[in-house]
Amino acid sequence: MKAFLILADGTVYEGESIGSTREVISEIVFNTSMTGYLEILTDPSYCGQSVVMTYPLIGNYGVCYEDMEDPESYVDGYIVREISNSPSNFRSEDKLEKFLVDHDIAGIQGVDTRALTKRLRNYGTMNGMITTNENFVLEEVLPKIKAYKVTDAVKRVSCKEKTVLPGDGMKVALMDFGAKKNIAKSLNERGCEVTIYPAYTSAEEIIASNPDGIMLSNGPGDPKDCGPIIEELKKLYATDIPIFAICLGHQLMALANGADTRKMKWGHRGANHPVKDLTTGRVYMSSQNHGYVVADKTVPEDVAEISFINANDASTEGLHYLGKNIFTVQFHPEACPGPQDTAFLFDKFIDMMEVNKDAEE
Repeated sequence: MKAFLILADGTVYEGESIGSTREVISEIVFNTSMTGYLEILTDPSYCGQSVVMTYPLIGNYGVCYEDMEDPESYVDGYIVREISNSPSNFRSEDKLEKFLVDHDIAGIQGVDTRALTKRLRNYGTMNGMITTNENFVLEEVLPKIKAYKVTDAVKRVSCKEKTVLPGDGMKVALMDFGAKKNIAKSLNERGCEVTIYPAYTSAEEIIASNPDGIMLSNGPGDPKDCGPIIEELKKLYATDIPIFAICLGHQLMALANGADTRKMKWGHRGANHPVKDLTTGRVYMSSQNHGYVVADKTVPEDVAEISFINANDASTEGLHYLGKNIFTVQFHPEACPGPQDTAFLFDKFIDMMEVNKDAEE
């Protein structure tokens, strides 16, 4: 069956339908990862988006459900050059196309993904429609495409009630703004008892649970749409509880302390982004997935200092808050699969909690 990708600028790409045949309008973004497509499809940060994979053959090692970052997929659409229908992997349980069908993800293959990615890089991320309707009228669908906006994304992906992962170490309160499974797992594997809270949980409830530390997760959408959450983070900042934040959590903590965020032209999405530690000068490879970033020179100098920058474009990738047990990063130290160069940040967080607890006693 034919399928079409219609961009907001009027460009049309023709291909073959894979997955769900439903018509969908979403934000079109690209990811440069060679592997990890299941983790991408189940990363809640892609809520409201359709993902273009730049690697030409996707699905060649099948689907292993154990690798899912969330039980659900919030991706609207999936765009590839070619999908593999003959996966080869001893762990494979299904073909990727079946996963797309089961999760009602509209897909299209046979698209010139190099040309599409270059267009998104040249003109910036834009909205688009995936449809199997061969009789679409461009003049009628373009206004709908242009009007689309991702809304209530964090509310859609966050857990609905708190859950606990038992552990005999530090007690961590994880605020779920769209948390990838591996964040809680990375803490739990280090012995932490992790209590996962819905995104809009009050600061008072978090503080009353007497955690040794607070983890702020990744998540989707424009951070400035999360006003009520930002107000609660101001209260958490005012405590002496150690805090570690990733991606959206990093942006929200910055907004809570007077900084600004901006939308990037095409974002950082992939498993090969170099970040530079400004303290040591060392460069790490990182996994990233974000379309917004803490704006340059907006962080108050008496509040925080930049700890990491992107080695490609010098954008802010990490903040260390002065006089506080708080550090935040834009990239994903829990990435799996992906570079694990920065997994030590979880150990740093645990050390921070232990030192703080010893000081209190």
